[in-house]
Amino acid sequence: MSSKIWRATGEYTKKNRKFRFTKELLGEKEAHVRERILSELGSRHRVSRKYIAIKEVKELKPEEVTNLDLRRILGLESEFS
Repeated sequence: MSSKIWRATGEYTKKNRKFRFTKELLGEKEAHVRERILSELGSRHRVSRKYIAIKEVKELKPEEVTNLDLRRILGLESEFS
């Protein structure tokens, strides 16, 4: 099964402050992307899963990707252009 490109948006609360996030990831299913978001935010920012609210996860076309690393993986950008 091939991986798809997903964009997840949402917010998390830490020390009574709200932070918004937008993240683009590769994944086979939406559930895999949601789990990875929870895992990464919890690990990187020390936020409990109950304080993370994922508002939207949608599949993207390759042309809509803004993350430069993903664009290079997909072959849309070259390092020398």
